[in-house]
Amino acid sequence: MIVPVILSGGSGTRLWPLSRPRQPKQLLAMVDERTMIRATFDRLQGLPDTADPWVVCNVEHRHLVAGELAAAGLPPGNVILEPVGRNTAPAAAAAALIVAEQDPTGLMLLLPADHVITDDSAFHQAVVACAEQAGRGKLATFGIVPEYPETGYGYIEVGEAVNDEVAIVAAFVEKPDLATAERYVAGGNHLWNSGMFLFSATRYLDELARLAPEMAEAVRAAVGRADRAGAITLDAGAFSASPGDSIDFAVMEHTDSAVVVPLAAGWSDVGSWAALWQLAVSDSGDNVLVGDVTAVDVTGSYLRAESRMVAALGVANLVVVETADAVLVASRERSQEVKAIVDRLVAAGREEAEQPHRVTEQWGTSQRIFGSGAFTLRLLTVEPTPFAVSIPAGDRPRTWICAAGSGMVEFGSESVDISTTSAAIPPGVVVGVRPGSETALEIIELTRDID
Repeated sequence: MIVPVILSGGSGTRLWPLSRPRQPKQLLAMVDERTMIRATFDRLQGLPDTADPWVVCNVEHRHLVAGELAAAGLPPGNVILEPVGRNTAPAAAAAALIVAEQDPTGLMLLLPADHVITDDSAFHQAVVACAEQAGRGKLATFGIVPEYPETGYGYIEVGEAVNDEVAIVAAFVEKPDLATAERYVAGGNHLWNSGMFLFSATRYLDELARLAPEMAEAVRAAVGRADRAGAITLDAGAFSASPGDSIDFAVMEHTDSAVVVPLAAGWSDVGSWAALWQLAVSDSGDNVLVGDVTAVDVTGSYLRAESRMVAALGVANLVVVETADAVLVASRERSQEVKAIVDRLVAAGREEAEQPHRVTEQWGTSQRIFGSGAFTLRLLTVEPTPFAVSIPAGDRPRTWICAAGSGMVEFGSESVDISTTSAAIPPGVVVGVRPGSETALEIIELTRDID
């Protein structure tokens, strides 16, 4: 049985300002009307001998991922929660331990949640070829047939053929300069490294224990001490003790069992705004226009409006992405470097680096309306439920005022009818909210940001 494991731990900073750590690209509709993780689920339909997928994600994204699974008709509890990020090798190890618990002979198909594949049939054929090798104890990876000399990807050097569909991996190669990438593509003996893998769960664990024993031991402890109420929450202390590394560096570059299946299926890792420009259907001026955009004498550009109109005149080869609280303007050729903007925002302590203007929470949404440095004003929308929901503690005093709907809020020993009076909430207090009608309860939250 093939058990898909979707790795959903990335923060997608190169697609800022739309993608942010609190709501990264895999949980957004970047390419079509589906979120990227939902498209990954859909891609699995029609694969033979395939179990329901598991998702490995950050603990902050638990409710978003569970909602995506439920919307796809999949078990919402099939989630492994990382208390901290440790890269793909420990994430895969945690999933492998869970898969092996349920089926010691299970094969694990590891897929990033934020990739695009346009030819599902070709992908399925490659999965079948990889599964055949995994059943023989090999560690298989998918190598993308390169379409052009890309310097932003690692490459796989193809070795001796195993059969018409599979070859031995001769070497994993780091991201090359342009001249080297051109040589790789011209030579026809190198593939893009996709970051997708298929192998026996127990075989991967055996290789990890041999090649990275400290990591294997830490992850095994994290799974052994995991909280299994609902989702599987890895033990924070044990998982934090694991070294962080990728599957490539920890295992695939050192094992003598690595094989590769070439894949030509319209693949992209959607690693930049330029990649989205390449994926989308452009107009006669080679532009991609998303949302309320007016463009006059514009060529070769990606223009995206999320909350208001964007107008452009007489420009070329630009990326312009507008959200409610930030606007990015960049040369399309340098869109891989957006992380430099994010790094500067993080260093400046800017909230815009981490979370979007409107954040989806388990209980509803939180929307930032205004921030002066001294005060922050938010609109909290609490969806009607038959039970009370908990809103986490803040580290500053907060005042809540009802804007619409009705309900009770409880904190400490206080119980307040929010529809008739405001609530002064001290710092460090979790608030219980019970909406009083079938409509959402809307609350204006005023937080004092300085003493």
